Amino acid sequence: MKFTVDQKVFSKALSDVGRAVTQKSLVPILSGIKVIAEDEGITLIGTNSDIIIKRFISRDITSRNISIEQIGSAVVSERYFTELIRKLPEDVHIEVSDTQVIKVRSGDIFTQLNGFRADEYPQLPEIDQTNLIGMDANELKEIIKQTVFATAKNETRPVLTGVHFTFSNDKLTAVATNSQRLASRINEVHVSKETSFIVPSSSLNELVKQISDYSGIVKMYSADGYILFETDEISLYSRLISGQYPNTSKLIPNEQKTVLTLDREILVKGIDRACLFASEWKNNNISLSIKNRKLCISSGSSEMGSIQELQEIKDLSGDDDLKISIDGHFLKEALHTIMDEEINIKLNGSMRPIVIESTHQTSSYLHLISPVRSF
Repeated sequence: MKFTVDQKVFSKALSDVGRAVTQKSLVPILSGIKVIAEDEGITLIGTNSDIIIKRFISRDITSRNISIEQIGSAVVSERYFTELIRKLPEDVHIEVSDTQVIKVRSGDIFTQLNGFRADEYPQLPEIDQTNLIGMDANELKEIIKQTVFATAKNETRPVLTGVHFTFSNDKLTAVATNSQRLASRINEVHVSKETSFIVPSSSLNELVKQISDYSGIVKMYSADGYILFETDEISLYSRLISGQYPNTSKLIPNEQKTVLTLDREILVKGIDRACLFASEWKNNNISLSIKNRKLCISSGSSEMGSIQELQEIKDLSGDDDLKISIDGHFLKEALHTIMDEEINIKLNGSMRPIVIESTHQTSSYLHLISPVRSF
């Protein structure tokens, strides 16, 4: 294998792929990145068994200064190779010998690293690409951001550590919960057949980073135990979480005693201030109540003191005699994912979950947060 490539482009691609590689693997070759040079361009692959990231650098774009002199493949240490390429000053020339020695030249700098045999690297999962689901990248990123934060952080119930995607009746329903809170988002999307799967939160967070600057179509293919997210340059394979996801629709109340319409940005700032005094409590308790038709946000700490503020309610319907304690950080995280200027908060008593929804009929997100005891 022998090729020349632009240093900045190559360094960025290595960095992207390297995010899937762990240095703690018991299998030495998994600490490396597989480099493949073909007539069409250069492919980089990194994996930690649970997630695989593949990045393609096309030679069709002349600004990338790619020259393929000899096709081939090799596996090289991600840690040393990525750092070396990042610190080189100009175009990089790579040459691999039959003994898997990777020679790297950049200007008058000459280095070499010992590699692994490429045929010993794990094969990519076989994905049935007939079951295609295409989604706008910006829409997909928004769906993930509005749900993934609500997943469970521990492995007590593995299915709750991922987001449950259900494709049915030309709709995608994405749901995440950790039993104390729930985030849901519904989007219209064309599907050829009904399907559902649970994607680990870590994989979805990585996908958002990988496509952060991409605004085209993301192709999704699901298969036994795996899902593939694919663009022209990036492919991310993730293991799926096996198990039965709970029926979360039963958690959402059908009726509410009180509905508040509030300015989201003002509310976020008020909750943020209240959280300063809420850390003493196990659940970061803050209290929400209604005083003189204004929203009262309060919290207190025996050591630091207390805070109370009143905010204007844009619209109030139903019972105004209400007080509820809630995890302030849960509420703040939910509000940060919402882009609408105004939101509705629906309440059904001091010991029932609060529901956060958009004031617009076209928006389709929902956040549910269970109350906590204040004693």
